[in-house]
Amino acid sequence: MLNGTPNRFPRRSALAGAIGVPFLTRFADAAEPVGIVDALHGTATAQVGASVRPLAPDASVFVGDLVVTAAQSAIAFRLGPATLVRLGAEARLRIDRFLINAGGVLELAKGAMLFDHDLTAGQAAVRSPFGLIAVRGTRFFAGPSNGLFGVFVYRGEVLLVGRSTAELVRPEFGSDIATPGAEPTPAHRWSDARIKAAEASVM
Repeated sequence: MLNGTPNRFPRRSALAGAIGVPFLTRFADAAEPVGIVDALHGTATAQVGASVRPLAPDASVFVGDLVVTAAQSAIAFRLGPATLVRLGAEARLRIDRFLINAGGVLELAKGAMLFDHDLTAGQAAVRSPFGLIAVRGTRFFAGPSNGLFGVFVYRGEVLLVGRSTAELVRPEFGSDIATPGAEPTPAHRWSDARIKAAEASVM
């Protein structure tokens, strides 16, 4: 725990307090442009159903896009004016719902991500097979790390929600989930080597 405040919460109360049902359901599902590719190394595509289009710097990304990076590739794209997403090699991230200055829902199906979300952009959530990450005004890493699914926070706070419990993760701390459906570990400091390896995986 930090500052004498317990970090762990029951899943139900954590979800209600962090994002709430209205947050998860109020976004339109229709495809609409929400961002632009900032930088690309290697190859990446955007997929919607059977349609696949290559991505390049300055290309638009849309609600509903599944952004996929190839081996030895990485991409950075902006969602609205206040959110930057970086994906490493062989990543798969769907832009499920997003409204500029209101936040959104992303789905990280595979790979590593660095997410930088300004407080003015509202709440956001990232779903993964391992758990739900609820964020607000946060910069964090999420993805494979030391053989686990790890989340490390640089700025702000992240609520990492597992099957039954949730862990509040604050700056300079991380939490891990060993397998899909498992619970997050108590927040703990990562070594410098682990942080550098995580950063290298999305650059």
